[in-house]
Amino acid sequence: MKAIVIERYGSPEVLAVREVADPQPGPAERLVRVQAGGVNFADILTASGKYPSTPKPPLVAGREFAGELADAGPRVMGYTQWGAFAEQVAAHAELLWPVPDNWSMEEAAAFPVNYFTAYLAFWKAGLLEKPAGSRPRLLIHAVAGGVGTAAVEIGKVLGVETYGTSSSEEKLARVKELGLDHGINYQQHDYEEAVKQLTHGEGVDVVFEMLGGEHPVKSVRCLRDFGRVIVYGAATGQPSQLDPRILYAKGASVHGLWLTYLSMKPALMAGAWKQLSEWIAAGFLRPVVGQVLPMDQAASAYQMLLHRANFGKVVLQIK
Repeated sequence: MKAIVIERYGSPEVLAVREVADPQPGPAERLVRVQAGGVNFADILTASGKYPSTPKPPLVAGREFAGELADAGPRVMGYTQWGAFAEQVAAHAELLWPVPDNWSMEEAAAFPVNYFTAYLAFWKAGLLEKPAGSRPRLLIHAVAGGVGTAAVEIGKVLGVETYGTSSSEEKLARVKELGLDHGINYQQHDYEEAVKQLTHGEGVDVVFEMLGGEHPVKSVRCLRDFGRVIVYGAATGQPSQLDPRILYAKGASVHGLWLTYLSMKPALMAGAWKQLSEWIAAGFLRPVVGQVLPMDQAASAYQMLLHRANFGKVVLQIK
């Protein structure tokens, strides 16, 4: 079968379409004929050898996909650690979900990583219950990306007041159409100061942080009393500069979230899917697909994420 292979660790140029052996599903796995795959920043880290537990190359890239079950035919979307960007993937049965009838395969391939990450971030933040009083405030970094747009949709369902950072007014305008309340162009404004002005000095209750470097510290400074920062990535490639002593004054906290680990918790994932599927059925959630590229342009797809040139999800067609 054809697959996108990481031939050696390095930049996106290490990706190549190659013929590889068909996967052999284990007892708890199902074989899926893949039609589309969603590209994530974790895929870039995998290609560079910086993602935890990545096998030595060569290996098949990709961690989320949409296609049809090889034995029965129903459309499914799924999550795996690698091996998704291929004509077939052997995936754990508990990490496969039915594709909604009115979704394209490209939309389905944009769902698993973004929406489970966003949902579980809301769970970690204690925001899943609609507030009885004032709306909680949430700052979402990279709000025009895949997890960001998913978080805006979920935040709208939950009645959360959303603040989002992005690199352009055009992107922010498009995310506002999804329900973003306050957009902050970090190219033009320091987002810490912007949050202070927009909240009249009070700050936000929660920050979804995936930048690393100085940003966990800046995000903590954006909080009001007893706020939480949910950290799920380090897109800058820089380790966090966070000194825990900064948390003392506000009683603030920082929480880590790693979908790789949480995906191995069947009860947690089943509960998340139950709620997400109800919101999908009600028409509240639909993945935002910004760009669709053929599989032989995988390197270009990765570069889009690296250079923050994407809006929503970048998806590869697998054929």
